[in-house]
Amino acid sequence: MRAWFKSGTPWIWLNGGAIALCLVMVIGVLGLILVQGASHFWPSDLQQVSVKQADGTERKVLAELVRSEDVAASTLRESGVELPGDAKHYVRHLLKMGNRDVYGRDFAWFLDHEMSSWEIPTQAIVLERREWGNFYGFAVKLSENDQVIAEGDVDVWAKLPERIARANDIHAQIKQLEKTDISRINNGMEDLRLGLRKLQLNNASAAEIAAFEAQAAQERAALDADYAQIQQKLDDLNHQAARDTLVVRTADGKELSVSLSNIVHAHQPNAMSTSQKVGFYVNAIWDFLSEEPREANTEGGIFPAIFGTITMVILMAIIVTPFGVLAAIYLREYAKQGPVLKIIRISVYNLAGVPSIVYGVFGLGFFVYVVGGNIDQLFYAEKLPTPTFGTPGLFWASLTLALLTLPVVIVSTEEGLSRIPSTIRMGSLALGATKSETLWKVVVPLATPAMMTGLILSIARAAGEVAPLMLVGVVKLAPTLPIDGNFPYVHLDQKIMHLGFHVFDVGFQSPNVEASRPLLYATALVLVLLIIVLNMAAIHLRNKLREKYRSESD
Repeated sequence: MRAWFKSGTPWIWLNGGAIALCLVMVIGVLGLILVQGASHFWPSDLQQVSVKQADGTERKVLAELVRSEDVAASTLRESGVELPGDAKHYVRHLLKMGNRDVYGRDFAWFLDHEMSSWEIPTQAIVLERREWGNFYGFAVKLSENDQVIAEGDVDVWAKLPERIARANDIHAQIKQLEKTDISRINNGMEDLRLGLRKLQLNNASAAEIAAFEAQAAQERAALDADYAQIQQKLDDLNHQAARDTLVVRTADGKELSVSLSNIVHAHQPNAMSTSQKVGFYVNAIWDFLSEEPREANTEGGIFPAIFGTITMVILMAIIVTPFGVLAAIYLREYAKQGPVLKIIRISVYNLAGVPSIVYGVFGLGFFVYVVGGNIDQLFYAEKLPTPTFGTPGLFWASLTLALLTLPVVIVSTEEGLSRIPSTIRMGSLALGATKSETLWKVVVPLATPAMMTGLILSIARAAGEVAPLMLVGVVKLAPTLPIDGNFPYVHLDQKIMHLGFHVFDVGFQSPNVEASRPLLYATALVLVLLIIVLNMAAIHLRNKLREKYRSESD
């Protein structure tokens, strides 16, 4: 046994077991996220059930069965629930009833012994609305300009999808006008105001101010005329969007009118075949990835968060790579070896272990208030006291992440430079190359895979950071993208959304916990997949560079 331990075999098995355990845990977590997140988009059947009320009457409820669980009788009694018998455990079901504007809540628990007459009505419909969440019920009639054009479940459903598609097209046109044309006019008006204020701050003469005001009056009149035309288009579109109305009925007989302009889409899950459900599932995932969030991030999609995460990581990589590589080259190739260099290296190593929130506080205090405030004073004085760069935004978030990941790039690049054999350097110098030519044409290209390794590690860390971003530019809701058709087209001063912060907000700040739970897993799944894609792209590039320089060296 002693010889077996001395051979090192137990430690090999111990390391292998630890790695296997870690892999099982990682796969388990990813599997949980995948199952919980991806299953949210599957169209579940609607159950109609009779529920016994406290006064002895029964009412019908149409809902999705979310989950069922056993609960101890003592727990229920402590909650004030009256139980009919002496059983130690009772089964209760969580139902997603929707109809928040009718019932005041989306989800409710019901005990199994209070429920009866389970049915799956074929004509039940689900309406995904822009406000008030989902509606579960039955179609009564469809009206256009107060004229009934269809009545009854079958007739209404035959015309409803086409009408909803038309309403969504009108809604998209309205959004496009608001985001492009009206935004352009607002920016033009603001530019005229700032131009006049800039002349006043620069102590321009009265003649210059009068000339500018005369020209501004003409431009303002042209913008007002454009706005009047656009407003007329918006009024026409809003009138068209509001002409169709759907009257629906809940399972317990309550009727209400829903404007088709408030409906995103409708479907009948109980009447759908498996192939139809698969098609709906794919479309639902695409909508989740491509749409804006709604209802305090408990409905809709996450496209602004995906766009903000990718944009910020790309900017971070552009900033951190040259600075980290140049710093590592200087420390390894040019700096004089001594105690000062050792202190610098120790400081770089220690920076890698500083909590990320500290970088966020530094970014807020130095980048935003000091650097951004001075930029506003120098270049955007006419906009003050409203800050431009003196407030958290995309650029400061990217710069803070670059500072956060800088030690990783420096250390990885230094390690790569140290692995280059001295014989290669001597051979280059012996052939007549200068030290600079040897460094930039021989050594640095061979160390490129190590630089890419540092970049991969920095991307993996930056994409998942949340704490510092909450201080320097990431917000709960920013549906407007930092890229548009207004000069300078890329607005680095704007605030953005981020998948990591979106996970935090949905998971811990949502007013509707049960509604946000599946979105939490789905967003986490997208974040993990995005990090994997970014890392795989960087790894592929590193491997190509490695093979390229290996073949050249051969």
